[in-house]
Amino acid sequence: MAVPGLGAERALVALLGQEVAEERQGTAATRAALIDLMLVTLLRSYAPPEEDDPGIAAALDAIHENPRAPWSVRRLSEVAGLSRTVFTGRFSSSIGKPPMAYVSSVRLDLAARLLRGTTRPLSAIAHEVGYASEFAFAAAFRREYGVPPGRFRHETPAEAPSQ
Repeated sequence: MAVPGLGAERALVALLGQEVAEERQGTAATRAALIDLMLVTLLRSYAPPEEDDPGIAAALDAIHENPRAPWSVRRLSEVAGLSRTVFTGRFSSSIGKPPMAYVSSVRLDLAARLLRGTTRPLSAIAHEVGYASEFAFAAAFRREYGVPPGRFRHETPAEAPSQ
């Protein structure tokens, strides 16, 4: 798993690696807690775009409103009202990763929540988060989370329903 930044994020990835490698009492609960802590840590490191850059904010809003849309740098730069080159530079600088890597992260985070919280088939989740095939989804998910989506579903406790 690629983890931006240093320190806490790398330590959490190392801890999660140990928990995945060894099956011990409480492993499932520990894995879920570490994944949640990683998400919070990464969200804390998220730097929202500067207020004077409404184009990047518009692109982020569009991605989060419809993560399954067939996004491309061209489409996102049009939403932002910027050239592709300027958009990519500003987006990467503001967010810490290129636009399409960010889109992929948003999609896979949504997929992880759906895997933990629903019993929908993998093919339905793949389609819902914007992947053309279950195979492409599974490959991307494994790259991001280090395990195939089916294994992730079975080894990660279900999320508590929202109230």
